[in-house]
Amino acid sequence: MEEKRKAVSPARSNAGNTHMAGEMFVAAELAKRGYSVSLTMGNAKAVDLFAERNGRAICVQVKAIAHKRNVGWPLPFDKSKIIDRVLYVCVVLNEIGVAPTYYVLPPNEVRERGRWYETRATLDIGRLRGGGFEGAWHLIDEALTGLDSLADAPAEGHL
Repeated sequence: MEEKRKAVSPARSNAGNTHMAGEMFVAAELAKRGYSVSLTMGNAKAVDLFAERNGRAICVQVKAIAHKRNVGWPLPFDKSKIIDRVLYVCVVLNEIGVAPTYYVLPPNEVRERGRWYETRATLDIGRLRGGGFEGAWHLIDEALTGLDSLADAPAEGHL
C-alpha cells in the first residue's frame, strides 16, 4: 500500500532555498520576541544571524530541512566548527499550510547529539524529540543573561 504524501513546494526541494527560508523564519521568530535581527551574507559562513536586545547580541546558526521525512540536519564534518557561544536553531519547514517546527540548542548539545560518520555528519531529528529543545526560545534569552554575567566577571587571571 502506497503512503500518500502531503504536497511540498517544488521550490523547497532545493537545499539553498530550504536554508534561506529557515533563516528567514528564525529571523521572524526572533523579531516577534523583541530582538533586532541581522542576517549575515555568504554561502560558507559560521554564523547566520545576529540577534540583539538591550545592547546584548547573540550569534545564531540555522539548520533547516524541508520536512520531517528528511533524516536530519547536516552538520559540519569538522566538529571544531561547532562554535561555543553560538546557539543553533534547527528548523523543519513542514508541509505547505503547517507552521515550521523549531529546535533551539546550545553548541554542546549539538556536539553531543550529532552523529559523525566517515563521509558525513548529521543531527537526527529523533535525537532532539523529548529533549526539551522544541520551541526552546528561552535558551536565547538565557544566553544573553549569561553574557551579562560574563561582562560582570573579572578577566581571567585578574581579581
